Amino acid sequence: MKMRCAGVHGDGPPLSQLLRQLADDTARERISVGDLLVVLGDRAIGALLFIFAVPNILPAPPGTSVILGAPLVFLAAQLTFGMRPWLPGLISRRSMSRKDFHGMLRRVLPWLERAEKLLLPRISMLALPPSEYIVGLVCLLLATVLVLPIPLGNMLPALSISLLALGLLERDGYAIVSGLVAAVAAAFVVSGVIWGIIESIGFMLRQVLG
Repeated sequence: MKMRCAGVHGDGPPLSQLLRQLADDTARERISVGDLLVVLGDRAIGALLFIFAVPNILPAPPGTSVILGAPLVFLAAQLTFGMRPWLPGLISRRSMSRKDFHGMLRRVLPWLERAEKLLLPRISMLALPPSEYIVGLVCLLLATVLVLPIPLGNMLPALSISLLALGLLERDGYAIVSGLVAAVAAAFVVSGVIWGIIESIGFMLRQVLG
């Protein structure tokens, strides 16, 4: 069943408030991805794209992009085809302690709250179908790159997905344009890194065989 799935700020409380309420819920010992799907409702795809992308912008342990990238691929694919938010049990059952979730939000929320104050509904056609599906396709390509173990290949794609997700949530075409510009920059950087790796491998092979 198709639906307009990214959601908007006007549909309810801002994303920062929902996340803060979840982190402050002392009845929960752990918070799972499935909990986020339920709490975020129809805004789940746009919100979860942001939640899974933004940690990759910040310094993180090796392998983080691979773990967080898999849900991004699923969510971006669903956005591309206008599907309801859904994640397989292997992902939706993943959880972290409420304390760790609170600690992660401490780093993210100040930036998110500033963004929510700056973002406004404008050029909203870029955040509505069919443009929304094109944004989903861009996010899908970026998420695929983010999953790959490419040196320096996660920060710009993650930044782009974060901007695109916020643009969809707030129906802000300026944020979407900024995300698309970041996506182009990411494409140049990642292709340059890949080309550099290929050149290095070719050089080493020539040294060994020559």
